[in-house]
Amino acid sequence: MTSNDAVAGIQALKKLLRQQLRQQRRNLTAQQQRTAALALYRQVVTSNAFRFSRRITFTIARDGEISPHLLLTEALRRRKQCYLPVMSRFGHDRLSFRRIYQPRQALPSRNRFNIPEPVRAQACPPRALSMVLFPLVAFDANCNRLGMGKGFYDHTFAFLRNSARKRPLLLGLAHACQRVEALAIAPWDVKLQAIVTDQAWYKAPQN
Repeated sequence: MTSNDAVAGIQALKKLLRQQLRQQRRNLTAQQQRTAALALYRQVVTSNAFRFSRRITFTIARDGEISPHLLLTEALRRRKQCYLPVMSRFGHDRLSFRRIYQPRQALPSRNRFNIPEPVRAQACPPRALSMVLFPLVAFDANCNRLGMGKGFYDHTFAFLRNSARKRPLLLGLAHACQRVEALAIAPWDVKLQAIVTDQAWYKAPQN
């Protein structure tokens, strides 16, 4: 088997895993999603990571993702600076982060994946963020993450790869059912420092 065959095989397995885990989280009922969002909030809101983070980027939950909307509301109440990711209009693979001021702020613009964005708001450079709440499809106990495969977050935070920087803190959010035994990682993957679910925290091993 050639190296190209091996890469193709890994990509095929990742595609299958994405399909399975996305369907699994979509199968959660509305009540299960509300319960999970509240449990996630309770896991994170009392942590020092949340307490001492001043500039936090959130996401709008979709496709069955666990929702951080309660954390966003609390962060705004505490007068933290809160941001949402915005995709480039020029097609490159890095995100910018624009400020949001209200929990249910109207977001009239939508990106290529039909996700609302605050495009005309104050921006924050990725290096200046305190905490980034990462969406994910699957994860393992070592904080390896499987995303949607587009690479936006990995490219945006590539400056953290092989770096001793502690900020921004990259915190993955997931339902407990999204955990798998192990994930293969690629050289370009940016490691998360921690992952939190509605049931537990997972911290990445220290090198």
